[in-house]
Amino acid sequence: MTAVSRKRLLAAAAGITAVTLTLTACGGGSDDGEGDGGDGGSSASGSLVIGTTDKVTVLDPAGSYDNGSFAVMNQVFPFLLNTPYGSPDVEPDIAESAEFTSPTEYTVKLKPGLKWANGNDLTSSDVKFTFDRQIAINDPNGPASLLYNLDSVETPDDTTVVFHLKSENDQLFPQILSSPAGPIVDEEVFAADALTPDQEIVDGNAFAGQYTITGYKFNELVSYEAYDGYEGLLGPAKTDKVAVKYFAEASNMKLEIQQGKIDVAWRSLSATDIEDLRGNDDVKVVDGPGGEIRYITFNFDTQPYGAKTPEADPAKALAVRQAAASLIDRDELSEQVYKGTYTPLFSYVPAGLTGAIEPLKEMYGDGAGKPDAAKAEQLLADAGVETPVTLNLQYSNDHYGPSSADEYALIKDQLEKDGLFTVNLQTTEWVTYAEERTADVYPAYQLGWFPDYSDADNYLTPFFLTENFLVNHYANQEVNDMILQQAATPDADERTALIEEIQTKVAADLSTLPYLQGAQVAVVGADVEGAEDTLDPSFKFRYAALSKG
Repeated sequence: MTAVSRKRLLAAAAGITAVTLTLTACGGGSDDGEGDGGDGGSSASGSLVIGTTDKVTVLDPAGSYDNGSFAVMNQVFPFLLNTPYGSPDVEPDIAESAEFTSPTEYTVKLKPGLKWANGNDLTSSDVKFTFDRQIAINDPNGPASLLYNLDSVETPDDTTVVFHLKSENDQLFPQILSSPAGPIVDEEVFAADALTPDQEIVDGNAFAGQYTITGYKFNELVSYEAYDGYEGLLGPAKTDKVAVKYFAEASNMKLEIQQGKIDVAWRSLSATDIEDLRGNDDVKVVDGPGGEIRYITFNFDTQPYGAKTPEADPAKALAVRQAAASLIDRDELSEQVYKGTYTPLFSYVPAGLTGAIEPLKEMYGDGAGKPDAAKAEQLLADAGVETPVTLNLQYSNDHYGPSSADEYALIKDQLEKDGLFTVNLQTTEWVTYAEERTADVYPAYQLGWFPDYSDADNYLTPFFLTENFLVNHYANQEVNDMILQQAATPDADERTALIEEIQTKVAADLSTLPYLQGAQVAVVGADVEGAEDTLDPSFKFRYAALSKG
């Protein structure tokens, strides 16, 4: 039987039918009091509509590594380990226990009797399949780079998984199991060596998180229903049904939260809109801790004087990056574009995490956090770079919030103001952007980062290992080795010192140029409860914590 035939047969046997996507009885609370479920045992009730501008790339965990996709995965896929509400620390989720049984072996025992929503058994075989396919597929937009220390996966029995690691004492591996590399998938629905299309996943009902997806229209609407079979750390969902509506324009999302057509607006309203909504008695603006950062990525092959350009010269390429770092005015970006909801960032690890320092503040600009055109000019002159430097700079007009256009217009002005750069500013929608940025199309481009777990490692490993998520051809073997070393250093002080040294070395290379750090902000209806729980230090937004009062 072919994989496609098997999947169709499975869907038919499970009785899965197409669901018409509609917001009826969701936005205005007309479904309140319903949804307790006729299937027995569900303690959830009511319904909610959540609005977002975050886009989904794909539902297959092997093919996406972005906040919009991970927001969906957090609701519907099971994890071996997860973060409880209000904590950044990981604990067993669908696992019964998880521990190091030797310096290079991490053993997980699953809870017995786990089931997928389609009725399939959820066993150690699914877990091995999940991680084997992540590594085999190694999609450029996927999270396989997080599994750099995974050597192999062994399954002695149906509930036991042994992860064999390449290096000893991996301090991050438990966190990685709760990250975008960690959603477990059903081997009876997903392909082993290729991404599985969204609709096949939905039709296969291949879910075992707090919710299942009952209706799906790509980047328009996702309908969720609480899954009674979830036996994990987070407990049953407080709300039986959730619809997530995707907005192309944040202004329309703001209008609908004001009118009560949606119950929650989550990622991303403009700073001006948030400021305005703080004075609206019909909604609550909920602020939470945030590790989101904004940065410019340089492609070491195609940036000015990059390795594959006709005028290739690494010293000149470095000078171009250093000059840009000396011209960026972070305070102006923070106040003028983001009204202080983002703050200046002078390193790769944001303030608040252990090991965070600010090497870019001293190394570039005036040495105190302000731009310095004279220093930028001298850096270029010393390297023999003719000015103005032509820089093609790309940003996404729909992924990082409605202020991206203003943000990058201001960055263009800052770089051009003193005649040292000519910036060709271009924009692309996210679905195309995600593909083209890994295909060497953009010499320099916008990215943001919403962390997978609250540890400094998550701001280093994905970006600066030789095999990294950015795929921007940056390679520094010393940095690579130090990142691997810090991840395997049990002594906290020694590890912190390594994290600080890595930041300094990467600041000298400037493969990316960080400039802003932001907080989490959600706008909720006056009768919505639980938003504070969703904005916890684990940096995850879980719909199951929300309910209507």
